[in-house]
Amino acid sequence: MMKVVVIGGGSTYTPELVSGLVSRTDTLPVSELVLLDPDRDRLDVVGAFARRILDHGGWTGRLTLTADRAGALDGADAVLVQLRVGGQDARLHDETVPLACGCLGQETTGAGGLAKALRTVPVVLDLAAEVQRRAAPGAWIVDFANPVGIVTRALRDAGHRAIGLCNVAIGLQRFTAGLLGVEPARVMVDQVGLNHLTWIRRVVVDDEDRLPELLDRHLDACAEQLHLPADLIRELGALPSYYLRYFYLHDTVVEEQRTEEPRAQQVQRIEKQLLDLYRDPELVEKPALLEQRGGAYYSEAAVALLTSLVTGDGAVHEVDVRNQGTLAGLADDDLVEVPARVDREGAHPMPQPPLAPELLGLVQHVAAYERLAVRAALSGETADVRRALLAHPLVGQWDPARELARVLPYAMGPR
Repeated sequence: MMKVVVIGGGSTYTPELVSGLVSRTDTLPVSELVLLDPDRDRLDVVGAFARRILDHGGWTGRLTLTADRAGALDGADAVLVQLRVGGQDARLHDETVPLACGCLGQETTGAGGLAKALRTVPVVLDLAAEVQRRAAPGAWIVDFANPVGIVTRALRDAGHRAIGLCNVAIGLQRFTAGLLGVEPARVMVDQVGLNHLTWIRRVVVDDEDRLPELLDRHLDACAEQLHLPADLIRELGALPSYYLRYFYLHDTVVEEQRTEEPRAQQVQRIEKQLLDLYRDPELVEKPALLEQRGGAYYSEAAVALLTSLVTGDGAVHEVDVRNQGTLAGLADDDLVEVPARVDREGAHPMPQPPLAPELLGLVQHVAAYERLAVRAALSGETADVRRALLAHPLVGQWDPARELARVLPYAMGPR
């Protein structure tokens, strides 16, 4: 039996995760689930709905709602991090301020992603230190908080037992399975790179690579799903993550962002509607609106990963781990996102052929930025922020780097 703690338990994502736990009661022996959040009003709403989901699913464990960090983490066997430091207001800042400098406004990459990292890394490291003091020996930290690659790198650099998790791979697994007309469980997407900077080079169904078929018969559907030109995908011979749109179509996206409503404002409306729905005492299943919030299939990915860490089943998961020679051309301590077999000792990356030069160059560029981003988040020094911005291919020029370094610390809050 085990105790699982969700940091950021008041998130509207939480019912997604709780539904996943209910579906795995036969393989994941969770006896206590703790939702930890400083926003008590929000936690009460989300927690009450979570309790109804658990009761409806026949779960017999103990659910605890608390703002007490120390008590929550005492004896924890696994800690899931899904917090958002600064909330949607900070996200709005991240998505809009860079536009004034002609740069992409996005919450996980570019200048906006750095702003989020500057806020998030110190908070997560402080929480991880508490986990180290209070949790059960060998407890795992699973990070879902963005930017996952940078946050997980900071955790690993500090010596914590941590794995990063993103839902991009499982979303593309489900999408490609649908195109191929097979059950998702039969599909393994060989997605490699860095968090939010990945390409699928194989789609394996029963030991057969079906990617050539996808590119031949379903190219237009893939292009529509990924918001990328079909001829670009054909040129690469791989399926890029939709986050690659910010790199391959940067100027187009910036122009769109100048006229479109920021995603943060859309999410604020969705969250308000979700919280209103969650207050309904008759609601016992996650509403369809939750799919519009983002994070699709997060619950399945997170709960499946926890199951492997607890049972040691050796299943393959797409996770963020140390490179350790997996991708040639990157340092061993870089954080890569690759398929890995997961057991009680952690994630063991599967061997990978070298990246093509047109992929490797971009990966090396962003890996260098991520190293500098962690340094900037730890030091809080404006010079370190400038260096990180100069290293990022979506900024990379002195004038915007200097200006953004001046305004981004606003989003960090007092240090």
